[in-house]
Amino acid sequence: MFGIPGKQAVTMTDKAAAQIIKLMTAKGHAGLRIGVKKGGCAGMEYTMEYVDDADPNDEVVEQDGACIMIAPMAQMFLFGTQIDYETALLESGFKFKNPNVTEACGCGESIKFDEALFAK
Repeated sequence: MFGIPGKQAVTMTDKAAAQIIKLMTAKGHAGLRIGVKKGGCAGMEYTMEYVDDADPNDEVVEQDGACIMIAPMAQMFLFGTQIDYETALLESGFKFKNPNVTEACGCGESIKFDEALFAK
């Protein structure tokens, strides 16, 4: 992992942790795996999927009973990210506050990362 000893790779707000716990309880899964994939108008987009077991190469982050697994190929892109859960009049969902993002599309679903991350 591209981490700093003693510092979690990602953090969750209280709202995000509560929503993850709610989803895991309702669906009967152990956690959420987050990652990134090519796609969207800015070049990359986040992925989230229910998981029952962590992959041996996943970075596991637990906070207040909520569990997130970070896919190996996404670890360098997500380091330092804060995950929040926002509820608005027309939509609700997880929001990623990622310091590694240099651009995002207008809808907020697609992102572009600092080119220096690809050189690692």
